[in-house]
Amino acid sequence: MSNWKKLGTRTATLALGTALLLPALTAHAATPYTAKDSDTFWKLSKQLDIPLQQLMAANPNVNPLNIYAGLKLVIPDTTAKVMAESVAPAVPIAPVQSVTTTAGQSLSFSKVMDIKATAYSASAEENGIWGAVDFFGNPLKLGTIAVDPNVIPFGTRVYITGYDFSGLPTGGLIATATDKGGAIKGNRIDIFVPGSRSFVSDFGYQSVKVYILK
Repeated sequence: MSNWKKLGTRTATLALGTALLLPALTAHAATPYTAKDSDTFWKLSKQLDIPLQQLMAANPNVNPLNIYAGLKLVIPDTTAKVMAESVAPAVPIAPVQSVTTTAGQSLSFSKVMDIKATAYSASAEENGIWGAVDFFGNPLKLGTIAVDPNVIPFGTRVYITGYDFSGLPTGGLIATATDKGGAIKGNRIDIFVPGSRSFVSDFGYQSVKVYILK
């Protein structure tokens, strides 16, 4: 991926102790939270069982790469959403779709997309001053992909097939959308591959199928 992979994705940091509040859905729709050194939006969304996009929307001015001990965050209250869902009209259940991995694991998916894929490494030339981390500050690893979040939302788990490259598992790869890049727009993904920049560049451009997992 090009050197400007991370450009345009960062937001301003906040002074220590600054609280962030979003207009409340109810009188108690947000809870203050004081961050710890190890916190990231991704970890908090899993620990608190809150959708990643909802957590980020509640803290629009926080730089995901600068969550530090003492930073005041807002934890959105999902009660209103749960109540709305409880009274929503029933929606017909779509037939279960599944794909089987080369290891024999059956994965349920909601949609399959034809995507143009590239690959990137952990090299400084590709990641610039931000270093070898994803958009949320987590270390890059096999299974990290960069996406256009308007097409594949952050936090989406996917199963990728159809590529031909020795640096990736044969047959298919289960990955999570936790990164983005300036060149990744529309039906594009960038797959992180461990290894040197020259090795990873041999991936080139490939057409793959991306299964959006449930």
